[in-house]
Amino acid sequence: MGKPKLVAIEHDDYQAEFVGVTADGRQFFLDSPFEPGGHEFVALYLFDAKGKLLEAKIDDCDERGKGSLQKCAELQEQRLAELGSDVSFERIEIAPFSIEKFGIEFGLIASQDEEGIWSAEVMPGNVMAFYEPWDS
Repeated sequence: MGKPKLVAIEHDDYQAEFVGVTADGRQFFLDSPFEPGGHEFVALYLFDAKGKLLEAKIDDCDERGKGSLQKCAELQEQRLAELGSDVSFERIEIAPFSIEKFGIEFGLIASQDEEGIWSAEVMPGNVMAFYEPWDS
């Protein structure tokens, strides 16, 4: 199959709790990426109906373990509220993307290992990784 054009992310009660569709048809993915040994972040990614990234709102919560969890929770609630009250939490299909902010690469980043196997990983922190087939 090769490099992914779209990657399906199923809504769940854990890492993909905040994925879905807004009332106007945009797809969203609200994530809590982190730098190992560094900072915690809140990242809201918005996509069109075909999975193309439209906007990324990335907030730095602070250094890990220094009050960052409370600040992240507040920022996460704020970003969810910005989406409006009529959102549905459901499967989304988005194209891999990469954004640099704070000198760090964020996104759903596709890469190929030395054996030629493709993956797409949510970075930083690598809390989610996806492999072929991309629609499961």
